[in-house]
Amino acid sequence: MALVREAQRYEDTIHFEVGQPDLPPPPGVRRALKEAVDAGKFGYTESKGLLSLRRKIAHHYRREYGVEISPERILITPGTSVAFMVAYTLVLGVGERLGIADPSYPCYKNFATMAGAETVAIPAGVEAGFQIRPEMLEGRRLSALHIASPNNPTGTLYDQENLEALVRYCEAEGIALLSDELYHGLVYDTKPQTALAFCDDVIVAGGFSKAFCMPGLRLGWLIVPESLADTAENVAQNLYLSAPTLSQYAALEAFDYDYLTQVRETFKIRRDRLHDALKEIFDIQAKPQGAFYIWCDASQYGDDAFDLSRKLLQKVHVAVTPGIDFGRNATQTALRFSYTRDIDHLIEGVERIVRYL
Repeated sequence: MALVREAQRYEDTIHFEVGQPDLPPPPGVRRALKEAVDAGKFGYTESKGLLSLRRKIAHHYRREYGVEISPERILITPGTSVAFMVAYTLVLGVGERLGIADPSYPCYKNFATMAGAETVAIPAGVEAGFQIRPEMLEGRRLSALHIASPNNPTGTLYDQENLEALVRYCEAEGIALLSDELYHGLVYDTKPQTALAFCDDVIVAGGFSKAFCMPGLRLGWLIVPESLADTAENVAQNLYLSAPTLSQYAALEAFDYDYLTQVRETFKIRRDRLHDALKEIFDIQAKPQGAFYIWCDASQYGDDAFDLSRKLLQKVHVAVTPGIDFGRNATQTALRFSYTRDIDHLIEGVERIVRYL
């Protein structure tokens, strides 16, 4: 966040650092939001969220994955981050061990700390396709495992065979599996699979911030096993009471699949253009299959990518995210580029980096 604040100092900053979409949400979202305001829908909803919205999400899983989910297993949360907090409360006790990939989204570790749990960073680099595999869990004494597919920062997707193997391993070993599927709507060259396709007892998080282009409405969801549904509701009642009501009514119109396809295609075009430009100056170890990030190895320019990111911002006003934000596994020389701006903006940024290097 310090880098984001510094980037605001320059009027001509090229932004590769922020992971939020620049596209508007589906057109019906704004209309539904206005209608909810005009109708005075300012009160709380039930803690699980609007039943009509939970039914929409259940239909989404039936349509996209062929998976039947009862709306009673779905919680609407104030953003996906809070969904993670609910999940950790459900499956982790004080001092218990949570496995996460290294590199991965840095807030996982912070959330686990808030829950009093210990984080076990599992090196999952280029040689593993940036995926945790069952054999990597042996001897780690985990209570829970948190995976992300597609992953932030690498944009890599868990292949179906490995995803199923992880689900089966965790099921056999009594390890609670949490799958972060927030970026599923932004998968470009294949179709993603949910962990729920292999077992009802996994926990899955999703949300409206990324593929639905609704980051400021702060709305996510959590799907829990039937056995945890009542406990999850109790946690929600105590943690946040209910998700934002106006946002929930707006989200009823978010499942505009024609529009969502256009969003995905826009980001795919950006991915391809930025990938082709960056590969001329950095080592890109995996072309991202989803999300909107490209993970680059900048070791040919030195052994401190954090210092490089500061110089790029100060010298040519290009803001990129240093890899050390995401762990310690070969992150010291890595940079993350987000393609959440139009192509001209992205290419101008690459040209400035080339001039500086």
